[in-house]
Amino acid sequence: MAFSATTRTENIARLKNEMLDLLIIGGGITGAGVAIQASATGIKTGLIEMQDFSEGTSSRSTKLVHGGIRYLKTFDVEVVADTVKERAIVQHIAPHIPRPDPMLIPIYDEPGATFTMFSLKVAMDLYDRLADVIDPRYTNYTLSRDEVLAREPQLKSENLVGGGVYLDYINNDSRLVIENIKKAHENGGIMASHVQAIKLLHDDQGMLNGARVKDLFTGEEFDIRARLVINTAGPWSDLVRKLDQDTPITPQMRPTKGVHLVVDGARLPVPQPTYFDTGDQDGRMVFVVPRANKTYFGTTDTDYTADFKHPTVTREDVDYLLAIINSRYPDVNLTIEDIEASWAGLRPLIATNSSSDYNGGDSGKLSDQSFDAVIQVVNDYENGKATRADVEHVLNDLESALSEHKVNPSAVSRGSDLTVASNGLITLAGGKITDYRKMAAGALTVISRLLTSRFNEHFTPVDSQNLAVSGGELDPANVDDALAALAKQGQAKGLPEADALHLANLYGANVPKVFALMDKINMAPGLSLAETLGLHYAMDEEMALTPVDYLLRRTTHILFQRETLADVKVGVVDEMARHLGWTDAEKQAQLDQLNQTIAESDLSLLKTKN
Repeated sequence: MAFSATTRTENIARLKNEMLDLLIIGGGITGAGVAIQASATGIKTGLIEMQDFSEGTSSRSTKLVHGGIRYLKTFDVEVVADTVKERAIVQHIAPHIPRPDPMLIPIYDEPGATFTMFSLKVAMDLYDRLADVIDPRYTNYTLSRDEVLAREPQLKSENLVGGGVYLDYINNDSRLVIENIKKAHENGGIMASHVQAIKLLHDDQGMLNGARVKDLFTGEEFDIRARLVINTAGPWSDLVRKLDQDTPITPQMRPTKGVHLVVDGARLPVPQPTYFDTGDQDGRMVFVVPRANKTYFGTTDTDYTADFKHPTVTREDVDYLLAIINSRYPDVNLTIEDIEASWAGLRPLIATNSSSDYNGGDSGKLSDQSFDAVIQVVNDYENGKATRADVEHVLNDLESALSEHKVNPSAVSRGSDLTVASNGLITLAGGKITDYRKMAAGALTVISRLLTSRFNEHFTPVDSQNLAVSGGELDPANVDDALAALAKQGQAKGLPEADALHLANLYGANVPKVFALMDKINMAPGLSLAETLGLHYAMDEEMALTPVDYLLRRTTHILFQRETLADVKVGVVDEMARHLGWTDAEKQAQLDQLNQTIAESDLSLLKTKN
């Protein structure tokens, strides 16, 4: 089912003329999650995004579906239980995207350390029980100091006492968004990127009934009418709320900026994702993740009040991360010149909730007595001397032992917030990628209730736990075998095995549509056949409208394939210009924008000042 530049034009015409049940403002993971569920339920759904889908925030994460083991630092069991349960659901509905990749945590005996070897083992055992990890390939285990160094010999050996390995998942954040958007489109949703809400509209009773919007490609303004409007704009949520000039608001968002840096894997070789304290006694931890012959690391966590649309990496961000990496890997001596790519993103944090954040928050201090009680009951449970009810009783008693701290950027909750304003605006804010399906399900409960009570419209709830995203119609228990079988279809048509497997892993159950393009198109000048197929599929089925859309969000060329980027980008721009009918001036403007994006990613300006 086509989802292209032509589809966008058709959808804008529909948005101008058709009455919606629901208008979604914001096309990141939260809006995409609402869209797929609402459209599957039969709710007539429209979605607008002022940039490309996922561009603002959801393509700028740590690219993990993180289980949140750090929450167990203060035995925040409920958070971890919810997180790992949702992670399993996401893997079930999008099995070609999150992939298991066990995480190593080296443990150092130093002030401010998050875990000791003992507390780590307790946390990992509890984590496995909460996550229902029983596959022996993924159950946790500990490593001695020598075993850690044998695995990662460049790690700092001073004060290293050992480590642990537990299950976590790598993720392709922007692919997860577009696969939700595509399925919502298949379900009848009306989606349009590069359309910005500029004013909220009201009926005679003062209730919202749509939005005045602007097509950022043409400059045209028009009205979209809808029975309900939901604000899923992430860090922009307060700005969307302010579009209703008749309703005063109290700001609720407190965005923080996170930065990640990419280097060649040979400069920082790690065999698996690694997660450790910064060593600065700042209560934070850092990820180091291998990906596609590269290694990336992050993240920073600082309050952000500048241009939400364009967060950038500063020299302070770079220096902070390089200092940590060079301390933990003292022989690598990374400098800014080693950085091949980078990204900066905003976390849509709720300001009024200072509960634990996965990257360094602290929902309170445990007394020694409370801590000892937890350790004792977990040990008793392991030895058959306590029941599950005994463990739950002790853990439930912890809430009163926790005290709130003064909020700092790393201690703002990753929790979500769902509200309905007096003017009818629904706002779904906060949260994290792992929680997107659950957040959307909560919003759909409210949306369905309002459509019934206010408009006498009735909809049957959808089972979102089994609602596969586009490309996700695979057996989640046998993903690798299923993708290998699909790849053979491409091999049978003449694609090399590596290229066929790459496309199958990227597009999941949709890859036969990609292979079918071999019967319709020729290999584009400057591109391989596989790249040509992927590019045309992205333009025709994923509403990739610019070279940056394709090279940064539909694929990861700009982040993790720098060796071939210089050659590929020329072929991509030329083929998009031909296929989309750009003028010479439009083609040059797109090339200029692409070059600017690449320069920002590789920190060219900071390097010239070095």
